[in-house]
Amino acid sequence: MIRLININKYYRTGEEKVHAVRNLTVDFPEIGLVFILGPSGSGKSTLLNLLGGLDKPDEGEIWIEDREIKSLSKRERINYLNSYLGFVFQEYNILKDLSLKENITLPLEIQGYKKKEINEKFKQIINDVELTGLEKRKVNELSGGQKQRIAIARALIKDPKLIIADEPTGNLDSETSHNIFNLFKRLSKNRLVIIVTHDEESANEFGDFIIRISPDGDSLQQYDTKVGGENNE
Repeated sequence: MIRLININKYYRTGEEKVHAVRNLTVDFPEIGLVFILGPSGSGKSTLLNLLGGLDKPDEGEIWIEDREIKSLSKRERINYLNSYLGFVFQEYNILKDLSLKENITLPLEIQGYKKKEINEKFKQIINDVELTGLEKRKVNELSGGQKQRIAIARALIKDPKLIIADEPTGNLDSETSHNIFNLFKRLSKNRLVIIVTHDEESANEFGDFIIRISPDGDSLQQYDTKVGGENNE
């Protein structure tokens, strides 16, 4: 369970103080596909950075399982980033000089996994993201959709309980975007997947829950799309 309690986050731009996340309280489900919608500047990406441990709230509490994130030691925070959480970004952040396999298995190599275990995990993951047969391809030989699947596989190979994706289809055409959201939907059957996007149509089609943040960040509404979009605020 991930719980946010009265979260506030501020930034300074010159002399102006920006209230990026305002009085945000929300409980996330254990598993499922959650979409976060809102206009630019409403604090969506800031919220993902807070959930991902990349930033800290100025006020409020973030609970991961039974621990408040501020209470984690440096080692525990690193372990959270390396094992509990997988990140997928709009920019694929994959290494052009490496093959598909090398890009996907890099996190495990950094963590010192044995070669046999890495190969076993890799075979399963590329099957899950439908990249079988492309193991030796270089990045420049792949389509945008295939590159995004590499980014998803790289997050997935650590077997995280939570996957966070920031505008993961922003650089893709509509058909490829639909396929990527289909993939996230399958992955959310046994883990929590949280996606920030402007694509409201896909959120309505694929989401188990939708969180909408207003332009000024003052209000947050949560909907369960399985029951016809009724307001569960």
